[in-house]
Amino acid sequence: MFKMNESIKFLPKSPFFRSMNFRIMVFLFLIGTVPLTIYSMMVMVSYERQSLTRLGNDVSNQCQILATQIGSAGYLENQDNETLAGELMQMATLYEGRIILIDQNLRIVEDTYGLEKGRTMVSEEVIKCFKGESTGHHVSGRFIEMIVPIMSGEDMGRTTTGVILVSASTDSLRGKLEELRTSAEIWLVSIGISVLALAVLLSNWLVRPLRHMNKSIGGLVEGALDGDLDIHDCTETENISNTFNSLLAKLRLMEESRQEFVANVSHELKTPLASMKVLADSLLMQENAPVELYQEFMQDIAEEIDRENLIISDLLTLVKMDRKAVELNVSVVDINEFLEQILKRLRPIAEISNIEIVFESNRSVSAEIDTTKLSLAFSNLVENAIKYNRENGWVRVTLDADHKFFYVKVSDSGMGIPEESLDYIFERFYRVDKSHSREIGGTGLGLAIARGAVVAHRGAIKVQSSLEDGTTFTVRIPLKYIA
Repeated sequence: MFKMNESIKFLPKSPFFRSMNFRIMVFLFLIGTVPLTIYSMMVMVSYERQSLTRLGNDVSNQCQILATQIGSAGYLENQDNETLAGELMQMATLYEGRIILIDQNLRIVEDTYGLEKGRTMVSEEVIKCFKGESTGHHVSGRFIEMIVPIMSGEDMGRTTTGVILVSASTDSLRGKLEELRTSAEIWLVSIGISVLALAVLLSNWLVRPLRHMNKSIGGLVEGALDGDLDIHDCTETENISNTFNSLLAKLRLMEESRQEFVANVSHELKTPLASMKVLADSLLMQENAPVELYQEFMQDIAEEIDRENLIISDLLTLVKMDRKAVELNVSVVDINEFLEQILKRLRPIAEISNIEIVFESNRSVSAEIDTTKLSLAFSNLVENAIKYNRENGWVRVTLDADHKFFYVKVSDSGMGIPEESLDYIFERFYRVDKSHSREIGGTGLGLAIARGAVVAHRGAIKVQSSLEDGTTFTVRIPLKYIA
């Protein structure tokens, strides 16, 4: 059996035949030629039908006149009338056909071919004509055939005394039709060539903005995404250009974030290692160092190892959050108790800077969540509120819910975030104040991890802040998890 995939092998594999340019060209060519071809065919068929009908009517009219003359002159009984005989031959010659006269005894009394004279002709059409039934005319091969009755008598007493059987050739008519068809084909080919040339020009003109865009994009790629795409050939390409420029801006921002990510990771990972190297070298350079010094240096080395582990742990967590399908271990959890446990772990950190943590809840809330992942989100939000706060400040965590979601607000009295940084704070390693952030500590991944955990729960997170006025993060999570 011939399969569809086997037929694909016969299609051209050249890129040109798969291009939009070729498809537009073919479409325009078909639009320009197919309707014209169909119309010309319809005209030819209609003209042929009308010509045959006209020829049939002309022959019928001439036969009616001839039948009247034959009936009046009694030519069926006496064929000595040379004038009528001449008219029969003249009419047969005019239409390049044959005329046969048949009397009421079905005997052939005249045949312009001289082949059947004196013989008897019995046919269904002839008998119908004698009975007064109209047979009309029909086309048979290369001839139009018709039977016309010969009437005798006066008015109501008129009877059919014979019939005229006529065969008129259509060769000359068909010759003219063939000439006309040849002329039409020549015109169609000429028009087809013109339409093809126009289709090529129009397709190139229509595709030119896309070629221009492709060339410009190639130049941008070779130039490492420097510059912008500036194409205004038409509204569509201008819109694509603007959209592409927006994408370029995001790509540049991602590239900057990537470079900063590499720099920050390198710095954050190398700093603890460098500190441990300095501490170890200091111990090795001192002979007979006291135990107390060893203990102090080892304590510092342990702290640097913990710091290194924290960075690596956050990086691994972020990688897991970046997966397209994050697997959640969902269970029904008392959110009030869940938040209380998180705040309980963080209060000792807040007490160092004398920061008060306040938890407010308007109702008891239960929801389907992954406690491990969502704990990371709220822990990072509260921990940031503590780190970037003022001494003797406060952190307020508020819980509320409706019939579909529960809401957690984390507000602080800290230094706030500049308005121009609000769109970027959830990006990994983004720091509003890089030097101050390093003094405070952390990896710069906390908010990225928090957003990943919230999004994995089909939730949303937003921030409101301004310099010196504190910051408020609002998290919305569905009460029932939707996979």
